[in-house]
Amino acid sequence: MQIKFQSTFRILLLTISLAGVSLAQAEEPAEKPLTFNGEPVQVLDWEELMPADFSLDSLLGNPDEISSLDDLDPAATQYMDQMMAALASAPVVPEMDGKMVKVPGFVVPVQGDGLNVTEFFLVPYFGACIHVPPPPSNQIIYVRFEPGTKVENLYDAIWVTGKLETEVTTHELASSGYSLEAFLIEPYEELYAEPVEGEEQN
Repeated sequence: MQIKFQSTFRILLLTISLAGVSLAQAEEPAEKPLTFNGEPVQVLDWEELMPADFSLDSLLGNPDEISSLDDLDPAATQYMDQMMAALASAPVVPEMDGKMVKVPGFVVPVQGDGLNVTEFFLVPYFGACIHVPPPPSNQIIYVRFEPGTKVENLYDAIWVTGKLETEVTTHELASSGYSLEAFLIEPYEELYAEPVEGEEQN
């Protein structure tokens, strides 16, 4: 019987392939640097939260060997335990600690009152943390926003601006390698959209 383990393994492959894939954005023009309360703001791409020598593929092991495992094989349980541990302890980038950043993503509510969410995981793609396994912890940010933000549709992406910290947060949904004290939350829009074909540029 290979259904349960192999289904989970396919979800794992999808998780690994999506990790590091972020919402489309372009850099803010150099002559108009972003600031918040007079402090420079770094617009982040999710890949920047992974160390340069960190390989997502290395987490998988040998896919050919894994594809032959079934639910009754103790090696399948051992593999999934090791994989979940690796995903929950993915290395972070120490230099990111204390930076004022602006990052796009999707909300996975953790705490709040009704539609007003005060604490949530910010993730790079919709559906992360809803399925098992979650993304690597260096692709999850635990956000605290005391006033709360109204979340009517989890499909809607947002921009979050705030102070980033390399802090581990563990929850039943997932573990995050970063936390962020949010100061501003906005609907997602590309910062500097490419001109529409046929549109004149000034």
